[in-house]
Amino acid sequence: MSERPATATASYPPDRPPLRRVLRGVRRTLAVAIALQAAGALAGVVPFIAVTLIAERLSGGTAPTGGRLWPLVSLACAAGLAALILGFCAGVVGHLADNRMQLRLRLDLAGHIGRMPLGRISAAGSGELKSAIQDDVSALHSLVAHTLLDVTTLLTAPALALVYLFTVDWRPALLSVLPLAAGVYLFSRAMAGAKANMAEYGAAQGRISSAAVEFANGIAVVKSFGRGRSAHGRFLAATDAFAEFFTGWVRATLIPSTAALLVVAPVVVLLVLVTAGVALVAAGWTPAADLVPFVLLGPLVSAPMGLVGARMQQIRTGQAAAARITALLDAPVLPEPADPVAPADARVSMRGVSFSYDGRTDVLKDIDLDLEPGTVTALVGPSGSGKSTLAALLLRFHDVTAGTVTVGGADVREIAAAELYRHVGFVLQDVRLLRTTVADNIRLGRPEATDAEVERAARAAQIHDRITALPDGYATVLGADVTLSGGEAQRLSIARALLADTPIVVLDEATAFADPRSESLIQDALSTLAAGRTLLVIAHRLSTVRSADRIVVLDGGRIAEQGRHEELLAATGRYARMWHAQGLDAAGPLTTTTSSTDLSAKGTHR
Repeated sequence: MSERPATATASYPPDRPPLRRVLRGVRRTLAVAIALQAAGALAGVVPFIAVTLIAERLSGGTAPTGGRLWPLVSLACAAGLAALILGFCAGVVGHLADNRMQLRLRLDLAGHIGRMPLGRISAAGSGELKSAIQDDVSALHSLVAHTLLDVTTLLTAPALALVYLFTVDWRPALLSVLPLAAGVYLFSRAMAGAKANMAEYGAAQGRISSAAVEFANGIAVVKSFGRGRSAHGRFLAATDAFAEFFTGWVRATLIPSTAALLVVAPVVVLLVLVTAGVALVAAGWTPAADLVPFVLLGPLVSAPMGLVGARMQQIRTGQAAAARITALLDAPVLPEPADPVAPADARVSMRGVSFSYDGRTDVLKDIDLDLEPGTVTALVGPSGSGKSTLAALLLRFHDVTAGTVTVGGADVREIAAAELYRHVGFVLQDVRLLRTTVADNIRLGRPEATDAEVERAARAAQIHDRITALPDGYATVLGADVTLSGGEAQRLSIARALLADTPIVVLDEATAFADPRSESLIQDALSTLAAGRTLLVIAHRLSTVRSADRIVVLDGGRIAEQGRHEELLAATGRYARMWHAQGLDAAGPLTTTTSSTDLSAKGTHR
């Protein structure tokens, strides 16, 4: 079997730091933005230097002439204008780099996710994927478009100011460095253990969010049983633990962080320099005119320390977002066949199938099973027996650990994904609808379908009347204009499957959470969908598959027994015990919604 290797996205080599990886392709543009920002920051210091020179000439022994002052005034104005222009250009270039990076990352993430195993995507959930594609990529905006440029300014402008001050007088220049040195020392004390504390901070917030969602999702149940006061105990415990941790962290860092901000505050720096400067002037070591540049530029030397905390937080946030993005990009993808083949018919065969999620413990072991064209095969068994996992292997949500799954004689690993899903469709309990029109949601089954074909599928799925009652009918945008109930969404997914018209269909218990009226409509829709197709049904209620052509009982990841309903009851094995445990009677009503026998009158496939 020839396959393309399942590697991470090649353009994000894993041997580089995450932030460098996500900035791939825009580093040169960012370098230009940083250079422009540095030039603008340096130009921004020139007016202050020009003012000090003007003050020096005004305080000289001779009256200054316009010829001595106007060049400095012109220099200050030109430098100020250049600083504005260069800063604006740097911002534009930085935002262009950010836009390019965000677009590329979202396209690459979408493409990579599209090649990941569907089981891995389902396990991750929409929240994790949305966080990576939307939130984490957006979190990089501040870092790329703003923080890097701000840091450039904070480094270059004070450096030029300090160099100039040393050319004026080295003694007060040294004094201007003292607040900066004190601020660095105190800030390093405040940041001790910040990495571990930030990790705990994120974990604590995650525990609060998890507890809050758990409580909100189950609030109806706990209120029904009168346990509303005690059910939110986990949430309260999580918030109390977070408050205790955060209070301790703040208490430990409050004094050094506050002191770090105070010693570099412009007023404090100015007070230190003026006091020391007056003493130097009084001692005759420094001319009075030389105090002007220190009064103007001295506070600028220590200014970065007042902003470093916020900028470091933005850098950490960007690094964390980059790490999550690259972790998703490093997730393995399903191998694509180098020489794909097409199924010959609708026969499904599983031979020696075993599967493990973690590579150590098999959840399926040595499964041999055949699904003949036009028949109904039901998978039953206790929770955790492997029913959904076995169906997922047919859909290639995962690849088998051992053995083969074939469709029409072709191994599913040798069938291109698009070709596989033209032969195998599915209707699962967890219905996913897109935020688009009703028609487009149905048309996912076959994008080229006409409006008439979409309506015909909707009618067959018993959902047409509900759609026409929507504000814009088939043009109604789901999630924006209206939200469908669970039963309505299920019928919409059945319409999608009907439109796809695949010869093989996997059905999870589609009516598990439906009300009686919706269940009746869904059963009718499923009857239409099942007609003439090869069905693999995951059954939780045994009464719904009583007339299946074959009932396969899974237990502990193995096939415990299989056969028709009457045969399994007569065997008095696992199936018979499950049947009686559900309070069913062998002579009870026959439910044949998914039976090939009772669906024969509905018409044949294709």
